[in-house]
Amino acid sequence: MSLASASDISTPKTKTKLDPATWVWAGIALLVALWGTSIAMFGVPGLYMPAVALVPVIYLALILISRG
Repeated sequence: MSLASASDISTPKTKTKLDPATWVWAGIALLVALWGTSIAMFGVPGLYMPAVALVPVIYLALILISRG
């Protein structure tokens, strides 16, 4: 005889949907984890290389903002 019978185990009947905010936080956590892995693997260059890589993106954003 087992401790739990089949009637004790309940399975959810509906699927739960995640909030969009949950996806945003999960994405932010993933980016931070990837950045931390980069720092652990490459040291100080891993710390500042994402900033160097985003220079063209920020530059383009500033141009779009200034044009209205």
